[in-house]
Amino acid sequence: MNLTEKIISAHLIQGEAKEGNEIALAIDQTLTQDALGMLAYIAFESFGISQVKTQCSVSYLDHNMVYLDHRNPDDHAYLISMGKKYGIRVSRPGNGICHLVHCGRFALPGRTLLGTDSHTPTSGALGMLALGAGGIDVAAAMAGEPFYLKMPRVVGVRLTGSFKPGVGAKDLALAIAGHFTVKGGTGCVLEYTGPALGHLTVPQRMTLANMGAETGATSSIFPSDEQTRIYLKAQGREADFLPLAADPGTEYDQMVEFDLGEVDFMAAKPSQPDRVTPVRELRGIPVNQVYIGSCTNSSYSDLKTAARILRGRTVPDHVSLVVSPGSRQNYQMMLEEGVLSDFVLAGARILECGCGPCVGMGQAVQSGGVSVRTSNRNFKGRCGTTDASVYLAGPAVAAAAAVTGYLCPPDEVISLEELAGIGEPEAYFVDDAMIAQPVGPEGRDQVKVVRGPSIRPIPVGTPQLGEIRARVVKKLGDNVSTDEIAPTGPEYGALRSNVPEAAKTAFIRSDPGFYGRALEYGSSVIVAGENYGQGSSREHAALLPAYLGVRAVIARSFARIHRTNLINFGVLPLVFAEGSGPELAEEGQELVIRKKIGIGETSDAWYTITICSTGKTFEATASLTEREGEIYAAGGLLSFIKGKS
Repeated sequence: MNLTEKIISAHLIQGEAKEGNEIALAIDQTLTQDALGMLAYIAFESFGISQVKTQCSVSYLDHNMVYLDHRNPDDHAYLISMGKKYGIRVSRPGNGICHLVHCGRFALPGRTLLGTDSHTPTSGALGMLALGAGGIDVAAAMAGEPFYLKMPRVVGVRLTGSFKPGVGAKDLALAIAGHFTVKGGTGCVLEYTGPALGHLTVPQRMTLANMGAETGATSSIFPSDEQTRIYLKAQGREADFLPLAADPGTEYDQMVEFDLGEVDFMAAKPSQPDRVTPVRELRGIPVNQVYIGSCTNSSYSDLKTAARILRGRTVPDHVSLVVSPGSRQNYQMMLEEGVLSDFVLAGARILECGCGPCVGMGQAVQSGGVSVRTSNRNFKGRCGTTDASVYLAGPAVAAAAAVTGYLCPPDEVISLEELAGIGEPEAYFVDDAMIAQPVGPEGRDQVKVVRGPSIRPIPVGTPQLGEIRARVVKKLGDNVSTDEIAPTGPEYGALRSNVPEAAKTAFIRSDPGFYGRALEYGSSVIVAGENYGQGSSREHAALLPAYLGVRAVIARSFARIHRTNLINFGVLPLVFAEGSGPELAEEGQELVIRKKIGIGETSDAWYTITICSTGKTFEATASLTEREGEIYAAGGLLSFIKGKS
């Protein structure tokens, strides 16, 4: 068996582990972040359970760290009190980005992890099966319920050779994203293998596992080997090491191979992570802003690489350079070793340890500006400026752009041999004082949950029965991201725990009239192209339209997590039949959607859609499993779970 199959086999509760079958997995750990964790904990509260039933659940306060008013601090107070009462550790604001901290302090080889963040697979760097999901699914896992998914295909990614000096894991990650495209990994786990793994550190693996999400992959995973042991030892956790690997000679559903020695400095052009080009072909593009950080590239060695390029140099007047250390652990080590001085003297602004600019929480780009970022996504408007151009690159390329004021390969700025010796430390700074511990069982009844005035219950859906009669409220193209549907940023993130207010922001950046139209229509549908709902696991991208009366989304294909989130909030995800597409319907038209074959049967459920004004019809399918059909019919997962209790 390959490693993915081994972990699934050890955690399989229901179903047969054959490709495409629905399976149910026991979940060992959960991870939430504050922007998407609020709904998870509000839902968990409603289950009436005294404490979480996982081996380890951690709540990270790392996204909504801009306190414009009372709402974000209210949410954080709620999350800290929830942790104390229900047995959840809470990583407080400033301790770092969830994925960096989780890998360093909690990830365990061979275990399963479910997180309310699409980059949860970062922990696959340590041999975990780590999966992103919506908050309601994570709440159910904390309550002891299994996680349901379709058995993925396992794609072997064989790595050979060694990086050229200066080239790093981000360059390879971008090359892999370019190979698979933003939807080519859908339904797959990328399992890394090959001789090059012997010299790929865990932080380098974290970068690769992190950006696997940009291919649509269900997860990415590495064997737990000597590099894993070295990393855990440096974190003071060598006792947690467990060697794990695929069986010798195991076969994969597909195999791809990358020679590290053939990878050059790469960048992803606006506004998709798979628009990948060698940096040498982009040389000379003027840059206004550089951001170094994020869960993708703020490891110890990433920061030291960027600082070494910046040492003794100053960024030009027209360039804004911002740096986020990513974790308190790395921040402290940068302070002790004087690396932070290299950034400061070069003209950088040092941000607190959190997600920050990656999710549009401050440091927006000037109008029409160009930003080079070491983060993982460059969707239009995600940075906070709709007409900005964001290029994704590694820390060496980003630092070179900051120094020169334009995109260029780092060897124009520094001899690459100077970067060759930079690696990870033998021992990390370890101090878990910023991780709040839960109260013991004997004192939990005395803990009062702190609930600010903006924290509201989650609207519970009503049963979905019979035909759907609705108007087309929105027509979209391919690769619509959850950032477009439910935008992020300081002004929007603070609304996440208040659905009626958050609903006013649905599609607000691209279509300010959406909210009013949806209210006017009452019952509506969205039509779209390929890969609808890519990107963040943000379930608000399903919940907000559902709250506004969206009954179905008809698309050519869906991103995995978003499709599940739609079902979890009672919205029917329909796929256009072959030969049809969004061009068949126009905004404002009334449609009638009627089921032809029942959900849960062995064949796909077929629907006929009639355009009322013309009488023309087309067909679509809903490949819902029996369980998904029950969830949809109940009006969503909350109604389904409460109906079982």
